[in-house]
Amino acid sequence: MMTAATDSTRTIVTGSRTAAPARRAGTRSREQLVSWAFLAPFLIAFALFLVWPIIHGIVLSFTDASLTGAGGGFVGFANYAEALSDPVMWRSLWNTIWFTLLSTVPLVLIALLMAALVDRGLPGQWLWRLSFFMPYLLASTVISQIWVWIFNPQIGAANNILKALGLEPLAWLQNPETNMLSIVIATVWWTVGFNFLLYLAAMQNIPPQQYEAASLDGAGAWRQFWSITLPQLGPATVLILLLQILASLKLFDQAYQMLGGVASDTTRSIVQYIYEAGFVSYRFGYSAAISYVFFALIVIVGVAQALVTRRRKEQL
Repeated sequence: MMTAATDSTRTIVTGSRTAAPARRAGTRSREQLVSWAFLAPFLIAFALFLVWPIIHGIVLSFTDASLTGAGGGFVGFANYAEALSDPVMWRSLWNTIWFTLLSTVPLVLIALLMAALVDRGLPGQWLWRLSFFMPYLLASTVISQIWVWIFNPQIGAANNILKALGLEPLAWLQNPETNMLSIVIATVWWTVGFNFLLYLAAMQNIPPQQYEAASLDGAGAWRQFWSITLPQLGPATVLILLLQILASLKLFDQAYQMLGGVASDTTRSIVQYIYEAGFVSYRFGYSAAISYVFFALIVIVGVAQALVTRRRKEQL
């Protein structure tokens, strides 16, 4: 009797031990199914609106497809060869790079100055924060219309300021020598608030004890900013530069709207040329090829910047 009871007890214990891993496996399977169920909407949207357009665009760049429905035959690398030998494409690319160079430096320096003024206790901080960041919340159409009025040759505020200073008025948007500068000024006013916010967040993460110690050692405001603030803003500056370069390379909205859709040799960006090739000249295949040439250049710039950043970190 004792032997039978012992055997039955062992059987129950062994069975429970065997069932436990099975229950855990079933629980993990259900958790995985639930996880995939939550991820499914994002994955479907990701595939439909990012992966598929990229694949379709690559295929399209090897054809002579047209917006009219004509063509669509395979042409190999003919579109890429034409793009690389197209002077308008290279001119548009240079305009984009020139705009990036002109806008990135003031967007970083002005944002840094604005953040430093607010972080150091400028009176009425809430008003300054609101006024610095508010333009960034406006749509590009609103910004463009505001600056079209400001740069109006007859009644614009820009020429009124020049007249008050005793200078000759300018045709800001009509003159090829000043139209790109006008777009840069409008863009800086519009987007500097975002960089200001990033710098301000980085500054407020610096421990205040460092400033207190420096003050006890006799360091003034400028020395504290130069020796404490700036060195610790390195990661934020790298991030802002990267985001700003990528944003500036996508120049299209404000330039197109401020100039009324009329592109000149000094303001046509590469994105606008892609638009013109696809929706004005109806050459979808050629437009796709230009876009992937531009994409390849952006990837090269991004990789080069990543390598330089990594090398600097290794040196430090």
